[in-house]
Amino acid sequence: MPLWVTQGVQEYAKRLPADCCLDIVEIAPGHRAKNTPVEKAMQQEAEALRKAIRPSDHVVALAVDGKPWSTPQLAQQLGQWRMQGGDVALLVGGPDGMTDDILSLAKQRWSLSNLTLPHPLVRVLLAEQLYRAWSILQGHPYHK
Repeated sequence: MPLWVTQGVQEYAKRLPADCCLDIVEIAPGHRAKNTPVEKAMQQEAEALRKAIRPSDHVVALAVDGKPWSTPQLAQQLGQWRMQGGDVALLVGGPDGMTDDILSLAKQRWSLSNLTLPHPLVRVLLAEQLYRAWSILQGHPYHK
């Protein structure tokens, strides 16, 4: 990822408290070649995602067909996730999305936007929105 992405994500991640930390686990994209079916690459990504998800994780897939949440709605979701006491795995698929079997693991599907967003921007946007949601829960003026 470009330096601006790493710096942007780190900026918001460091603002979050230890009990609401943001850890990014990067999954290598599946091998895509001229004569390789896209499904093969997606299956490679699915296997890597499956290995990264712990059975106790609350899985949320970021998907085009997911529910769009406003920032206050995200804050409400974050509050509920924190009350559950476990970890939340926010899954971002590869360039072709996620396989149905990975999507079936998700307890929730969230759509960041109807727009197609590049992966670097999604990382920064996600980190910022999680921090903003946390700030709402804290009554912090950042949200204003």
